[in-house]
Amino acid sequence: MIQHTIGLLTKPGAQWRSVAGLPTSSQNILVLYPWVLALIPAVAWYFGTTDVGWTVGNGPAIRLTYDSALQLCILFYFAMVGCVVAVGYFIHWMAGTYGAETSFAKGIVVAGLTATPMFVFGAAGFYPLLWVDLLIGVVAVSWSVYLLYLGIPIMMNIPEERGFLFSTAVVGVGLVILVSLLVTTVFLWDLGAGPAFTDV
Repeated sequence: MIQHTIGLLTKPGAQWRSVAGLPTSSQNILVLYPWVLALIPAVAWYFGTTDVGWTVGNGPAIRLTYDSALQLCILFYFAMVGCVVAVGYFIHWMAGTYGAETSFAKGIVVAGLTATPMFVFGAAGFYPLLWVDLLIGVVAVSWSVYLLYLGIPIMMNIPEERGFLFSTAVVGVGLVILVSLLVTTVFLWDLGAGPAFTDV
């Protein structure tokens, strides 16, 4: 799996073609890819919010309690994987509209590989400095969108023009899922899954 991660960050076109050329059984194994890579930001933010903390102005570092951070990071992990699975389902569902033949597993693989920069750059959570993390987040999301537009035509074996429309539709679905995730977060915080801060 690590070769796919490095390839998508350094030679994305060649890596997409390599994955597209894999037999179906090997592609299906890549369904596990987001489950493994989503551990990076979850673990990073756990340690960053409990051991390092963040500051507002010149005040003391703000940290989460270990129990609260563990609960939030577990929810964060499953939210990331859930979003990848949801986007993968919609990639599979929309494929016929754009003349591509695919499977649910292939949709998840495309979504998971596309999210690689967000998973890897999620390691920035080890040091939660707001402006740095925002900058890294913008770069990660931009790179993921680029990977999506590059990878959909290759993985789905469709012309680039149709791939552009397909990718744009997937971005739209991703934005809807993001809004749904934000609403779900508000409900979960209201039910008691919100952050608890240390007194120090």
